[in-house]
Amino acid sequence: MHMAMVIGGGIVLLGLFLLFGKLWGETLPNIAWAAKVFVPVWLVIALVNMWVGVTKAGYSVRDELPILVIVFAIPAAIAAAAIWRLAR
Repeated sequence: MHMAMVIGGGIVLLGLFLLFGKLWGETLPNIAWAAKVFVPVWLVIALVNMWVGVTKAGYSVRDELPILVIVFAIPAAIAAAAIWRLAR
């Protein structure tokens, strides 16, 4: 359940990045740029989530690594699709 909530939070955060990209520039390249900025920010957040899982919840890095990949990949893939669609 926690993993789904983190992924959902990532999708909501991507939406906020896209919204601010639209508000600041109102052009498709500015919105695509906001999605590009989202990806490294989301990587940092996903790494912090992994760190919390290892240090606070007691999981090993080996246990948390597949979760990190899934938690990062789904919102990042949606961001990549948005970048691709906006660049057309």
